[in-house]
Amino acid sequence: MEWTQEARYRTYESMTTEERLKLENSVSASIWRQRYHIQPMYGLLNDPNGFVWFNGSYHLFYQWFPFGAVHGMKHWFHTESSDLVEWENKGVALKPEYSFESHGIYSGSGIVHNNSLYLFYTGNKRDEEWNRHSSQCLAIMNKSGKITKREIPIIKSQPNGYTEHFRDPKVWQVEDNFYMVVGAQRENLTGCVLLYQSHDLIDWSLLGEMGMKEMDFGYMWECPDYFTLQNHGILLCSPQGLQPEGDSYHNIYHSGVWVGKPLTNNHFDHGDFQELDAGFDFYAPQTTVSPDGRRLLVGWMGLPEIEYPTDSEGWAHCLTIPRELFIKDNILYQQPVNELKEKRKKAARAAMNVSNEVRDLGELSGDCFEMIAEVEVGSANRAGLRLRVGKGEETILYVNTETQKVVLDRTNAGVAFAQDYGSIRQKHYSKNKIRFHIFMDTTSIEVFVNDGEMVFTSRLFPKMESQGIQFFAEKGTAKIDAVQWKYD
Repeated sequence: MEWTQEARYRTYESMTTEERLKLENSVSASIWRQRYHIQPMYGLLNDPNGFVWFNGSYHLFYQWFPFGAVHGMKHWFHTESSDLVEWENKGVALKPEYSFESHGIYSGSGIVHNNSLYLFYTGNKRDEEWNRHSSQCLAIMNKSGKITKREIPIIKSQPNGYTEHFRDPKVWQVEDNFYMVVGAQRENLTGCVLLYQSHDLIDWSLLGEMGMKEMDFGYMWECPDYFTLQNHGILLCSPQGLQPEGDSYHNIYHSGVWVGKPLTNNHFDHGDFQELDAGFDFYAPQTTVSPDGRRLLVGWMGLPEIEYPTDSEGWAHCLTIPRELFIKDNILYQQPVNELKEKRKKAARAAMNVSNEVRDLGELSGDCFEMIAEVEVGSANRAGLRLRVGKGEETILYVNTETQKVVLDRTNAGVAFAQDYGSIRQKHYSKNKIRFHIFMDTTSIEVFVNDGEMVFTSRLFPKMESQGIQFFAEKGTAKIDAVQWKYD
């Protein structure tokens, strides 16, 4: 369908029963619905927002356009979980009401203060000439779940020297002070992060740009998230406008991290930018702290400006599984949270040696599972797994010892999409042993390599019957030891 501006900029309250039933019927007929990832009832999901532990449970919000699989009038949709495994939909939390948010409730964060959850977001407004006006705004949720918005923004506009691309506030506390980072664009069309300070979460003063090495690194920095971890300063960010460089930056947009020393006098002394995910579909990650002190991350398993196969069904996208972060050798590692082990049922195992052949992994198969596969490459030049194998379909995950790369190949994974950006992702890897920790859902794969040293996150759209799992070695020998837990 053709989406007019009027159709894109409607609020959820204006949806008719007929429209809702049509969307629900279309989604219910989809063969591509996820089974354990957070996904929208219908419409389009994107950035995770307001991820926080509050009042005895995790609260996670996400950007939501209800009417179909396009980016239009954004709301915040609310989900809640006691265990990071089972999530309950709580409904729309934030919707456009005031003039400063007339064209959408954009991304932001949450922080607990005075027994309430303070939710910070960007108000998006368009004027009659369709010029953008951005402000930073606040809503407060009490323990009973009632949300009250402030009727005026807490930061009315961007400071001088910056464009209206000014969004995605992330707030944290240090002793009696609160700090906020906001993604921004300088008037010379380069990206950066602005830093603010407050004593009460209401009145904010600009400290200036976060001082960094990168002064010309993409044209806009979205979704900044600063925190400390293991005595390091960490800045997550999603810079737009990076060009491909070696095996990096081959998606339309990217998310990554700078690891450095803790922020001092607004200055961040950091190392090189590390791409957070080596796969195809990962963006806008946000973190929080668990009650036991772990730093947890959730990301959007999708990208802007890409058409996905479910778009025609009136829905799009999901969030990643929650991940725990830690630092090793100045690299940010990601691991699936331990709570996900609750989903494990009976284990199935397979172990074999292969030489110049492809073999089924015994009783291991399926489209919804967790699997750990330890692969040791002997004399083979390529060895690894073929997943979601069916007639003409396969997703290949392997080590190439000739090029010294670990590779995810979705060339024949099912319905093709985003082909302008290629169908292979790879990253340097020089060892002969590798550990793949795989989370497969109906239409996605998340691969944690060597306890999270690198991660490949991707959407896949194969046929329902493509459920085979195979082990292969080319031009030599390799062996595998694998265990699989199927999920309900």
